[in-house]
Amino acid sequence: MSRRVVVTGMGAITPTGLSVDEFWNSVKEGKTGFGEISRFDTTDYKVHMAAEVKDFVGKEYMDFKAAKRMELFSQYAVAAAKEAITDAGLDMTKEDPFRVGTAIGSGVGSLQAIEREYTKIVEKGPGRVNPIFVPLMISNMAAGNVSIQFGLQGKSTNDVTACATGTNNIGDAFRSIQYGEADVMLAGGAEASVCPTAIAGFTALTALSTVNDPKKCSLPFDKNRSGFVLGEGSGIVVLEELEHAKARGAKIYAEVVGYGCSADAYHITSPLEDGAGAARAMTNAMSDAGVQPSDITYINAHGTATHHNDLFETRAIKLAFGEHAKELKINSTKSMIGHLLGAAGAVEFITCVKEIEEGYIHKTVGYETPDDEMDLNYCQQDYNEKVPYALSNSLGFGGHNASILIRKYTD
Repeated sequence: MSRRVVVTGMGAITPTGLSVDEFWNSVKEGKTGFGEISRFDTTDYKVHMAAEVKDFVGKEYMDFKAAKRMELFSQYAVAAAKEAITDAGLDMTKEDPFRVGTAIGSGVGSLQAIEREYTKIVEKGPGRVNPIFVPLMISNMAAGNVSIQFGLQGKSTNDVTACATGTNNIGDAFRSIQYGEADVMLAGGAEASVCPTAIAGFTALTALSTVNDPKKCSLPFDKNRSGFVLGEGSGIVVLEELEHAKARGAKIYAEVVGYGCSADAYHITSPLEDGAGAARAMTNAMSDAGVQPSDITYINAHGTATHHNDLFETRAIKLAFGEHAKELKINSTKSMIGHLLGAAGAVEFITCVKEIEEGYIHKTVGYETPDDEMDLNYCQQDYNEKVPYALSNSLGFGGHNASILIRKYTD
């Protein structure tokens, strides 16, 4: 019998708020975080919009010297982890540190560090490269720094599956607790890649929106969608074995009950056109939880606002749910905060937990114009209704599909 896993703490650094409360209030207000890129001069770029984190100061969340030895994505992870640990009331002096682990991923690590140090090589020679360039840049350092900062000595991993990273890390943390490898896991993702190489690279892929209007640049599932807007930030959750959480009197937000994955094995950027891969991830998650498609009423979609993703994800939902697909409420949090890459699934997981907690489904901001084949309910408005289950999808370049199923906690 596998062990039950619950959510006892959450932390978030996002383009619309530097805490879970700030972020969640902005969600309910339909506030968006899109604006002109301020990190570098975009004069020669086709893309000028991003969803940047505003007013973040690393030393306010950690020791100044520690912050200096971390790139921004790691700082975001540590800040979100600190909030999550505090929220969970987790006292590490009372825990076996070898039973508390980390599963925190970043899709790309620090592209900024690569840009900065390569410029030094070209301009000043290889001898001028920062001695800690590599440990600053590599993507596992979000997990590494969180474990170091908080003394977490259990299993520490870093799944890197592009846009599915956050969801895969939470799913793997769920498995680790289910099967006894840990009692508590800090899990999620972190990303900070609003920089020249990322914007130029995603633009060359024609993945990013070139629209300069903050109200029109990110339109998931809308006929006028034009690509995603690059976001940044971190989402970290505390997952805990149920009896362990109850024994220490922890608040329980929700229960994680199902996790499903698959691979499209098709194309490096395009999902399978019939949606079969993503559909299998969803059905695997439901099977894992022992529920029927008819039990599900709500999906937090990957919903990137690219032409292919939204169409093929719609087909996937229809494949997985059949006629019941028409009864589902489907939204995209990316309509407000853009695409946080490796952090996207984690922040969207937090969104699902809050929606379950408050009985509220947020609207897909900006959604106005239906597209022919995309005829499901993409939440043009918000809804106040009970959310017994929330299914969250993440679909990554390379054909990585991940779905995680959360439910309202009951004894």
